[in-house]
Amino acid sequence: MHTKYRASLSLLAGLALVVAACGGPAAAPSQSPTQAAATPTQAAATATAAGIAKATPGQSVKMMLLPKFLGILPFAQANKGAGDAATELKNSTALAFVGPTADNSVQGQIEFMTNASTQGYKVVMISNNAGDQIAPAAQAAQAAGVKVVAWDSPIPSAKGENVFVAQVDFDETGKVMADMALNIMGADGGKFAILSASPDAANQNAWIKALNDALKDPKYAKLQLVDTVYGNDQSEKSYTQAQALVAKYPDLKVIMAPTTVGIAAAAKAMQDGNMCGKVKVSGLGLPSEMVSYTLNGCAPQFALWSFVDLGYLTYYTSYLLATGAIKGAEGEKFEAGRMGTFTITKDPTRSAGLRVLMGSFKVYDKANVEAEAK
Repeated sequence: MHTKYRASLSLLAGLALVVAACGGPAAAPSQSPTQAAATPTQAAATATAAGIAKATPGQSVKMMLLPKFLGILPFAQANKGAGDAATELKNSTALAFVGPTADNSVQGQIEFMTNASTQGYKVVMISNNAGDQIAPAAQAAQAAGVKVVAWDSPIPSAKGENVFVAQVDFDETGKVMADMALNIMGADGGKFAILSASPDAANQNAWIKALNDALKDPKYAKLQLVDTVYGNDQSEKSYTQAQALVAKYPDLKVIMAPTTVGIAAAAKAMQDGNMCGKVKVSGLGLPSEMVSYTLNGCAPQFALWSFVDLGYLTYYTSYLLATGAIKGAEGEKFEAGRMGTFTITKDPTRSAGLRVLMGSFKVYDKANVEAEAK
């Protein structure tokens, strides 16, 4: 540091002390709007000095958690996790948990995204059920300064999406489902069908593709996928679709439902029809909803992850983006509270897009489902 510069600093410090002694506290230096807005980023720069970004709690950020639709337990659990993170981060602006009904999911999500910027939201956290139909609204929201963070189900093209918080590696999903089908049917294999959610759900479509890819392995040569049907994540429709599969394929052995609504509805349909001894149900389900079906043999094995953790991680990621602690660039590392450190990477399951990978699957059966259901 130059001598003249040090002298100038000393003189300024001395003048500040004189003013404070004679006239009370020294006036705080004024900030332009641009300088004030940069403060969170400056704080973030300090936090990232070690290469791992950390959140600066106490900043006010208006955030929306937008599930595919309201009214089912997994999304309520995600909201709980997001709420836990909001409390930890001391965000003075309440989290909005909003969404369409199941029968208006696609158009409803587009409307929420379209109106987000005019309603003052800085972040929309979306479990996308509209495929790439949501992309124009998401791009417009981004252009208006809104961060768009997908969770559970991404925007397939990644257009309008800052980052996707993936619950599991989507490619792994196919192998997990194929393994469960093989475990249930045994070495002789047999016919099985998929009961999915909606045709536009990006996560469902990616998982079905991953399953078809996994089935190319000689290990699964005796597994025969005969059909894919959709229950639109509605219990009644999923129930009737499961019944229709059994009627159409008398020698069907397994219904594989990669949706918490579908798997519970299919298991109930098999139970009600006294079919559990012939047709088993598997896929992705909540232990609390599947425990009875697992214990009675209707759904001997299924898998999932924690939706509470997914909501928590999504909120942390979104808060860091909105406050400037991270930019949403490949290679950035950040700390997400109790869940530890994560890295933003390219999403290997899409041609474009970035992701934050939460973790891996947990498989449930009679040995652990009761404990997990509590």
